[in-house]
Amino acid sequence: MNGIFSRLKANVFILCLVGAIFLAWLYPAPGTTDSPLHLSTFCTYGVSIIFFFYGLRLSPKQMAEGLVNWKLHVLIQTTTFIVFPFLLLTLNHFFNTNTSSLLWLGALYLASLPSTVSSSVVMVSIAGGNIPAAIFNASISSIIGIFITPLWMSPWLDQHGDFEMSNTILKLCLQVLLPVTVGFLLHSRLGHWSEKMKKTTKNFDQFIILLIVYTSFCVSFDQQMFSGFSFFHILFLGILMLVLFAVVFLLIGFLSTSLGFSRENRITALFCGSKKSLVQGAVMGKVLFPNQAILGIVLLPLMMYHALQLLAGSTIAHQMAQKQTVSKSSD
Repeated sequence: MNGIFSRLKANVFILCLVGAIFLAWLYPAPGTTDSPLHLSTFCTYGVSIIFFFYGLRLSPKQMAEGLVNWKLHVLIQTTTFIVFPFLLLTLNHFFNTNTSSLLWLGALYLASLPSTVSSSVVMVSIAGGNIPAAIFNASISSIIGIFITPLWMSPWLDQHGDFEMSNTILKLCLQVLLPVTVGFLLHSRLGHWSEKMKKTTKNFDQFIILLIVYTSFCVSFDQQMFSGFSFFHILFLGILMLVLFAVVFLLIGFLSTSLGFSRENRITALFCGSKKSLVQGAVMGKVLFPNQAILGIVLLPLMMYHALQLLAGSTIAHQMAQKQTVSKSSD
């Protein structure tokens, strides 16, 4: 029953993402740059609040304890920031038109992003994995991503508008790294309170993500950025995201077994190494892609992958938990 309920909650957010895109298609005016509502500005401040609370929940003790299991950390971070992007680079020739090149840019952006925090830890917990290691890797990945993601994207961002690396890093530091650092420094005083507010802050996170998605697609629809896309483009992108998830998941499983990891560490590697963060993807996208019309298209692969990793990941996690229960009962 708990497994069904957790999957239903994941599906609700996915449906909200689809609803935000549909609403942007019906009513793009409120989310455009000329709108008197200034929703994009509100999103910018919301991003900093999200990362402040994220830093507030970072425990120095858990971070210190996580340093011990270095082989597991190296595998997860290597998969997240090296294997993923290289897999996408090999697919560049499949997106050889001006229209589909933006989808490939979005897929590469997805591949360069850090791992997600909350869903990785939840799924590791459900499957019976190493939870402290999951928290450590997800946290470290989010911090590393502030610098690695722009580095991966910089060669291609110059082709799609004005992009200046030092200016981008500065914006990310002010909007993302600074709030995380301030929150982390206040953990000893406010960390306990932030845990109590975890449900509220999660709802706020999701609201800001939905607002970023809505405003980005409003501009994209307003400027008719999707006019050159066919159903085949979207279908092909969905299949590509499915294949990407399967290849990475199987590769991590093979490597973690070859390295002799315990069952708990294998589970942690599988779920932390195969995830990508929609939170950081949406918020960093506002900085990396100042052209909101392009951002709407770029976020499409990430939203597809996000839906897939929630649906497939939660199903696999519950199957692992059931298998472990049956194994223990037969002993």
